Amino acid sequence: MAAKRGKVPRFYFNFRSPYSWIAYRDLMDRYPDVAQAVEWHLWWEPDADGERRMAEHGHHFPYSAMSREKHLYILQDVRRLTTDRGLAVSWPVDHDPVWEVPHLPYFLALDAGLGPAWIERVYRARWQEGRDICDRATIADIAGELGLPAERAAAAADDEELRGGRGLRALLALSDAGAFGVPFFTHGYDKFWGVDRLAAFVASVRSGSGSGSGARSRDTPPAGASDADVAGASDADFAAARSADPGHAGGCG
Repeated sequence: MAAKRGKVPRFYFNFRSPYSWIAYRDLMDRYPDVAQAVEWHLWWEPDADGERRMAEHGHHFPYSAMSREKHLYILQDVRRLTTDRGLAVSWPVDHDPVWEVPHLPYFLALDAGLGPAWIERVYRARWQEGRDICDRATIADIAGELGLPAERAAAAADDEELRGGRGLRALLALSDAGAFGVPFFTHGYDKFWGVDRLAAFVASVRSGSGSGSGARSRDTPPAGASDADVAGASDADFAAARSADPGHAGGCG
């Protein structure tokens, strides 16, 4: 018999997707209590090496590339959504992106108690400053701003311990969760995909219909984190946000 799914609500987030950024902003600005209650799980498109590692464990990445038509629609849709929220967006240009570059350093930030600050700063760099977050120089700059080792953060995509350890576990976990796009939310057996489903997810979390139990990951910052935990972050309510190592939304996927 399959084990009962954990009841801790989860948010699968991604730095590439504008919808994931919008969901992040909505959590921070509209639902700070839920932002503190959820586990934050990385979701990114693996490169060929990452897909190979997943396949060796009998998993696959549950995502299909979008069409040109969908991409053009997203440009319009995101403009509408950001205008409605009073957010200024600066569209980045991706040159041969390797998404391990901005995502894997998140684990280093977690170890330093700076997971929330990393999320806020990388989102801001990409979506409000229009910077290329797959450029290792950009990642080194962000790490330096936050007081993290710049060279190590910039080289995180080459770190075998991160790729084959925590990074791989995060990819396997999103595959197990069936997280086929972002932003993606789970609460017990219920799944919610897309910014337009965030309100339903929030209602589920607030009602306690599937929440309140489940073990905290060793990488989950406790509520009431110290100031160092959020150095560089713009939202005080995000200080106590949970993060998870292995279990680490319309959504554009």
